[in-house]
Amino acid sequence: MAMTASTMLSLGTSAPAFQLPDVVSGKTISLDTFAGKQALLVMFICQHCPFVKHVKAELGKLGQDYQDKNVGIVAISANDVANHPTDSPAHLKAMAAELGFTFPVCYDESQEVAKAYTAACTPDFFLFDGDRTSSTEVS
Repeated sequence: MAMTASTMLSLGTSAPAFQLPDVVSGKTISLDTFAGKQALLVMFICQHCPFVKHVKAELGKLGQDYQDKNVGIVAISANDVANHPTDSPAHLKAMAAELGFTFPVCYDESQEVAKAYTAACTPDFFLFDGDRTSSTEVS
């Protein structure tokens, strides 16, 4: 298992746009899905990663703790299912159900969204304010 350090978008960077399918609902999720939210947390996760496995219950709790708050949360998996079959949309959907995720879990088959966010590992977290810019604080 290789350990790769997270990268960070420069403060003030706008959240890259995306349109991805939610593996649970089948709906297309985009930045517009979270319009009006005070903050947006974009999490890059996957099913097989030991680091995600270590925190997966807390990810479910995070979603539950913030579901009634003015914060949008989305999880995105961009792993190649040929190399990691347990990261397939079907397995992600099962994980979301098992852990009671209250947020969309999207699959980025092309990995373009992950690259736009500079996601380097899993889990990798990106927090944006209401203007969808990376910030040290949420207004």
